[in-house]
Amino acid sequence: MANVMIMDHPLIQHKIGYIRREDTGTKDFRQTVSEIAMLICYEATRHLELTDVDITTPICKTTVKTLKGRKLAVVPILRAGLGMVDGMLTLIPTAKVGHIGLYRDPDSHKPVEYYCKLPADSAEREVFVVDPMLATGGSASAAIQMLKDKGCKKIHFMCIIAAPEGVEVLKNAHPDVDIYIGALDEKLNENAYIVPGLGDAGDRIFGTK
Repeated sequence: MANVMIMDHPLIQHKIGYIRREDTGTKDFRQTVSEIAMLICYEATRHLELTDVDITTPICKTTVKTLKGRKLAVVPILRAGLGMVDGMLTLIPTAKVGHIGLYRDPDSHKPVEYYCKLPADSAEREVFVVDPMLATGGSASAAIQMLKDKGCKKIHFMCIIAAPEGVEVLKNAHPDVDIYIGALDEKLNENAYIVPGLGDAGDRIFGTK
């Protein structure tokens, strides 16, 4: 089954507490989401393999470590996932960025696709799908299936806040995908919003609430 990792780093928990606040403004919310994404990315890339390379420092020749293996890609689920991209690119600036557009039907709560643009070589890359919220799990599962249909084989999912219901859906749909979670919340309410959550992440990132 999928490997589910819930972050316990004090900085991540502190920053998530800050964006939960109703009175946190758009600028601070957006900046803090980016910072949280960077911190989760730091943990989520712990598995990356290294190889030795010979270099010359200003003092002498030596052997250092460098990243080995497949290249990386970041794929945000539009639109809220965009808020996590800059933080991740701070750590992995050579990663390519794709975009998957899904919205949740207000009646059925099912994901509806409206956009998909991926790097041409995405099948050769290790892909991190990002979305601040994992609620029902429908959008995340659909986005990952779209990537698999394009030939991607090594996929991870990163979110800031998750509901237990969404985690179970994603684990069952894609048992081969590792899931990185900033905080696991209590439940979904009758409108499929995460409780206690932080409201609509997209609205709060872009100031459209």
